[in-house]
Amino acid sequence: MIDISIIIVNWNVKDLLDNCLASLHNGTVAINQPQENLPVIEIIVIDSGSTDDSLQMIRDKYPDVRLLPQNENVGFTRGNNIGFREAKGRYLFLLNPDTEIIDSAIPTLFHYMEAYTDVGIIGTHTLNTDGTHQSTRRRFPTLITGIFESTWLSTYAPQSIDQRYKMLDTDDSAILEVDWVQGSAMLVRREVYETLGGLDEGYVMYSEEMDWCKRAKDAGWKVVYHGEALITHHSGKSSDQVGALKHIHFHTSKLRYFRKYHGYGTYLTLRVIILLLFTWQMILEAIKGLLGHKRDMRLQRVKVYWQVLQNGLKAQV
Repeated sequence: MIDISIIIVNWNVKDLLDNCLASLHNGTVAINQPQENLPVIEIIVIDSGSTDDSLQMIRDKYPDVRLLPQNENVGFTRGNNIGFREAKGRYLFLLNPDTEIIDSAIPTLFHYMEAYTDVGIIGTHTLNTDGTHQSTRRRFPTLITGIFESTWLSTYAPQSIDQRYKMLDTDDSAILEVDWVQGSAMLVRREVYETLGGLDEGYVMYSEEMDWCKRAKDAGWKVVYHGEALITHHSGKSSDQVGALKHIHFHTSKLRYFRKYHGYGTYLTLRVIILLLFTWQMILEAIKGLLGHKRDMRLQRVKVYWQVLQNGLKAQV
C-alpha cells in the first residue's frame, strides 16, 4: 500500500528537479516498496512539455519515478490534477520541483496527519536558498490585503497588514492551525480530494492552494502549519520564465478568488484599483525612460505593464 503520492509538476527546471528528486531519496521514506517503520511513497512527475532534457534525466537517474509527460505546458493547477488522478496514496503531497526535502520532513508530516484525523491539509516550515525563513502560512486575505499585495503600494503598506496576512505574529517553529498554506509543499488527505475534487483549474497558477484550503475549511477540515518539518524552496524558478504572464496570472487568480468568495462588487473594486496602479506604473516608467534613466529597462517594464493592461485581468467564476 502506498502511503503518500508525491506529485511534482515540472517545466524546464531540470537541475532543480534533479536536486528535488535526490532529496526524496534520503532514506527517511520507502519508495514504492514497504520498509519497516518508514512511510511508503510513490513519486509522480508531470512534465509540461519541457525542452531542457528533464525527461531524459529522470529516465536515466530515477527509474522509480512515474513519469507523465505532456505535449504542452499544462500549468501548475491542471498538472497537479493530472497527477492526482493517477495517484495511489492515502495522502497526496504537492511538491514544487524547485524544492528540497530536509531530513525527515515527510515522515514528520505523515505521522502528524495519522495522529490528527481532523486535519485535512498540512504545510511545511520553508526556508529560502540562503537558509532564511520563507513565510508560507497565511490568514485569508481581506480587500485591503488584495490592494497592497504584489503592487507598488506594498512598500507603503502599514506593517499590521503584512503581519496579519503572513501570520508574522506567530512562531516560525510552531505547529498551529492556519487559514491556508502555500502549495510549494503541501500534504493533503485523500478524503479531502475525494470530497472536494482537485484544484480549481480556473486558476492557471497562483491562489489555487488558497482556494483549496478555503474549500477544505468550509467543509470542516483543519489546515495546519508544521514548523518542525523543513524544506528548502528556491522560489519561483518556473514562473520566472513567463515575464508579463506572471503578473497576469497572479492578479487574475487573486481577483478570481475575491469574486468567488467576496462577491462581484469587491472583485470589481479591486480590479479597477489594480488596473489603475499598473497604469500609473507604466506612465511613471515611460517618463523615466524618456528622461534617459536606464532606458532599456524602463522600456521593458512599459511593455510588460502594457500587456497586463491589454489583458484587462478579467476573472470568471
